[in-house]
Formats: sequence, structure tokens, C-alpha cells
Amino acid sequence: MAELVVENVSKQYATRGEPLVVLRDVSLSLAAGENVAILGPSGSGKSTLLHIIGTLDTPTSGRVLLDGQDPFELDERRLAHFRNRNVGYVFQDHHLLPQLSVLENVLIPAVAEGRPSREVVERAHDLLARVGLADRLDHRPAELSGGERERVAVARALIHQPGLLLADEPTGNLDRTSADTVSRLLLELQRQERAILIVVTHSLELARMLQRQLDLDDGRLVAREA
Repeated sequence: MAELVVENVSKQYATRGEPLVVLRDVSLSLAAGENVAILGPSGSGKSTLLHIIGTLDTPTSGRVLLDGQDPFELDERRLAHFRNRNVGYVFQDHHLLPQLSVLENVLIPAVAEGRPSREVVERAHDLLARVGLADRLDHRPAELSGGERERVAVARALIHQPGLLLADEPTGNLDRTSADTVSRLLLELQRQERAILIVVTHSLELARMLQRQLDLDDGRLVAREA
């Protein structure tokens, strides 16, 4: 079962003057099946933290452990494999490839490592059925609504059964009805898969659906006041 440990992670960028400090000694731990929402104003470092946890960015100091493994100790090739297998991403902009079908988009993480196995293709079909798109397998993204495209992105994020699921403003571009549908679907699938889920959001409605709510304030992660 997955376990995530974030230990004293800091991130700063060099400038002509004083370093720009984005994250200050951020610590967080989550076990399989747990979820948390991270809130904060634009520019507070929420996406930076998510990118570090998901190994898309590196911390200035501190470390991230997933199932006891520090991915930043891996070389570039092994890190890419680790990320593809262990981390699923759902972004505000779904990042679907317009020339590919719904099914082909869900299979992209598997195609990155060679020809998908029959079992993986069957899982893609199952995931698309679970997100309510079993009848849209051959459609292109342009033929889908915004909410449907985000549901495809959720299915794609889960294709490898990752232990860690990261969502960056997953409902930010959706109307209220579609946002509610995607939010509930994301949480339902996370519970079924027993994944760890971290959601960065401005939406209090979405945040309140999760087990814990934290604020990123002046680079520090703190419990949100009721």
C-alpha cells in the first residue's frame, strides 16, 4: 500500500537580489486511501509543491519519499519510469492530444513504455466505463464537453494504478454542474483504487469533500482554520 512522506521541503529561486523563497520546510504524510486539499492564493506555491511531490520539479532542500523510495536519487531515465508508474496527474487543462481518440488518450502513459498489453487495454476500457464514457471511445477531444474531457484525463491518470494521484485545479475550467460531477468521480475512483490523492484547488466546495484541508501560507503548509 502506498505511503507518501514529504520532509522539510523548501524551494527557492535565485534572483538579482535576495532569493525568492516559495516553500519553507513543508512536511506532509499520507497513507493509502487518504486525501487532502491544499488551498491558497495564486502564486502561493501550491503548484510548485505539487510538482515537487510528483517529481516534475526538484526541491532546494528536504526530500520526498513514496513507499520509502526517494525518486530524486534516481537517474533521469529511471525517474521518468518511476513517475509514469507511480504518479497520476490530473491538470486544470486536460492536456489531451487532439488527434487521438478517447481510448488512445487514456493509453498514452502505457504507450510511452511500448505496446500496451491486453490487460492494460482492458483496464482502459473499464476506466472509461467507470467515468461514464464507454460509448465515446472513438471520439476525439473536440467532440467532447469540458467535463467529459476532464473525465478522460482522470481515467488516463489511473491507467497504471498509481499509488499517488495529484490533481491541480481539476475543476478550474468547468461549470458548476460539471465541476461537481468530476469532483465526486475523482473521489469515488480514488477510494476504489486506494490511492493517495492531493488536490490543489481554489474551490472551497471541492476542498470540503476531502478528508483534510490545508493552506499554503507564506510558503508554509498549515491546517486550515474552520
